[in-house]
Amino acid sequence: MLYKFQLLITVILLVVIFALNSLAKRAIRRFGKSSSINMNSRKIIFYLSNLIFYGLAVIVITLVWGVGLQEFSVFISSFLAVVGIGFVAQWSILSNLTASVILFFSHPLRLGDRVRVLDKDFDWTGIVEDISGFYLFMRTDDGRRITIPTNLVIQKGIEILV
Repeated sequence: MLYKFQLLITVILLVVIFALNSLAKRAIRRFGKSSSINMNSRKIIFYLSNLIFYGLAVIVITLVWGVGLQEFSVFISSFLAVVGIGFVAQWSILSNLTASVILFFSHPLRLGDRVRVLDKDFDWTGIVEDISGFYLFMRTDDGRRITIPTNLVIQKGIEILV
């Protein structure tokens, strides 16, 4: 009888997770279109939302099926330690992804905007062509096509020109 109850809870949870994930994707798609965000940037947010929803599903399902909270927390902390070591070795990847998410949700920068990246050593002024998960692509006023890591865009700051 216990297995039937656990199976029922698992099925209900999976249906709820799929429905919430679908609603989140629809909201991200709608926000991305209204904000003129490129599809590549939206894909990153889709992947992150999938990771969050399915990660939560795995956690709840393991708890429903009788894995103890202490054993599960030991497993999660070990997993996060390994992932943390990997990200420290590649911190620029994590910072670029984080900066892309910040540019996507919180910054008024849009494709087609004429911008100046505020840097004392370089004069990067031009039109934003694309923002991907790791880079901002822009065409400078003198015709060069440059790529700037998104974490540098956040660190240096940008001025949106009219």
